[in-house]
Amino acid sequence: MQSQSQHGFRPVFCTIVPPHVLDKLSRSDNPDLAGRARRTLESDAARRTRRHLTTVTASSASARRGEVSDTPDRTLYDCRNGTRLPGTKVRAEGEEPTQDASVNRAYAGLGATFDLLFKVYGRRSIDDNGLPLIGSVHYDEKYNNAFFDGEQMVFGDGDGEIFLDFTLPIDVIAHELTHGLTQYTANLSYYGQSGALNESMSDVFGSLVKQYTLGQSADQADWLIGAGLLAPEVQGVALRSMKEPGTAYDDDVLGKDPQPGKMEDYIHTSQDNGGVHLNSGIPNRAFCLLATALGGNAWERAGQIWFDVLTGGRLAVDANFTDFARLTVAAARDRFGAGDATEAVLKAWSEVGVPAT
Repeated sequence: MQSQSQHGFRPVFCTIVPPHVLDKLSRSDNPDLAGRARRTLESDAARRTRRHLTTVTASSASARRGEVSDTPDRTLYDCRNGTRLPGTKVRAEGEEPTQDASVNRAYAGLGATFDLLFKVYGRRSIDDNGLPLIGSVHYDEKYNNAFFDGEQMVFGDGDGEIFLDFTLPIDVIAHELTHGLTQYTANLSYYGQSGALNESMSDVFGSLVKQYTLGQSADQADWLIGAGLLAPEVQGVALRSMKEPGTAYDDDVLGKDPQPGKMEDYIHTSQDNGGVHLNSGIPNRAFCLLATALGGNAWERAGQIWFDVLTGGRLAVDANFTDFARLTVAAARDRFGAGDATEAVLKAWSEVGVPAT
């Protein structure tokens, strides 16, 4: 296997709502629900084919600005329910809040993600070089998704019937922006187990941003991704549960949350880039088990171990779960010694059925 340093950037189009959820909705007996889901799927497919590899240029531009700031550089745009990006500029860094709650929530969420990366891990933006954080709200008509396209964040309004405004959960904002962090570090391939690790990294740091912002310990956290995103009529609490994969929703329209939480239930599929949103439940649960076993604030020890592996230069672009697990054991030992943290890492991976030695 080859490390990221031997490859250029390979940004991918990453969405918070998995394709299998939208596919289920597209087959609904309700023609309005089905139509909106199909339009979202079609929009996502078109956006994937239009992706351009421009992130290296963006990173170089940020480096030319001079001294890297310790504060974020955010710009928010309003698509006004169109699809042309980035849209109309509505708020720049340091400006007062607008009358648009979606703009203000996106601005705050981007800032919260920057704060965790910088104040906890000493990283200046997702590229460690002060990369500006760009977000666009009100994308398309009743668009049921949010995504990071390699250059910026984009948020739909939801249809109000299944999904609400995608700026509502701060962990959704942080999840998508973490895809940028992964892009600028390990650059994990978006397929199979490496793709599931890519998705899991975004869930992990999305949850950590929420916990850090709320001042929650690992025991206090809900470990849900996208809590508050589902409309009141939907039978569910979130898009995913890191603590109990497969329990986030069970709804007549959405179906049953299919995520596995251990390797014996690993889903082999050619859909969803080899099940990246499905099998991410396995490393998600391992992280949750580790964080709760260690106690205290999850970002301090468990998060530090995951961050060290993601940014350490040893994680191959095509790493599988075992590769990653072994690196977390080594990172725990390097950072905290051969004590309780290392033992907790080994136990967490053992509980989900992933070899770590």
